[in-house]
Amino acid sequence: MPEPEDRPTHLLDARSLRGLAHPLRMRLLTALRRGGPATASQLAEKLGESSGATSYHLRQLAEHGFVEDAPEHGKGRERWWRAVHGGVQFDESLLRHADPTVRGAASAFLHEVATTHAQELSTFLGTTHEWSEEWYRASDASDFTLRLPPALALELVQKMHDLVEHYRTQASAEAAPDAEQVRVHTHVFPVRTN
Repeated sequence: MPEPEDRPTHLLDARSLRGLAHPLRMRLLTALRRGGPATASQLAEKLGESSGATSYHLRQLAEHGFVEDAPEHGKGRERWWRAVHGGVQFDESLLRHADPTVRGAASAFLHEVATTHAQELSTFLGTTHEWSEEWYRASDASDFTLRLPPALALELVQKMHDLVEHYRTQASAEAAPDAEQVRVHTHVFPVRTN
């Protein structure tokens, strides 16, 4: 089975969003994508949760198609899980869905994504001494402010996504020995200036 980052992304719809929009489920899915297959007990220990909670939420993720059994890892009664997709794509129309529970799940999902992005960047900044000078120089925490109409902002988002996909394809083909998982966060949103 391909590495999680090489697998296609899953476009969230109203049903799958309801199955994912929970902080522990999102953390479990992230742990499986980054760390590979694991049992509920291993994930509970890693995330500081009870194995009962992780088991329940893994089953919910499986019901919504985000995780599946990884039987090749199991021994005896151990149940191993793996991520099905390399990531998810959020459909902005979910924020304006007719069902208020879907809108609430969309908002909760996006807030959890923002929290995760902030935590990931903070973790990197706190551990830069653990990375080589080469990796430190290859990292980036820039921000830019542009004045764009919605059409150009949308074009910018698409071009960034296309660029990331280009590098995903190139990295998969080359399989460099010094390759590491690299997180790329993009945020494009309007701000009021007054």
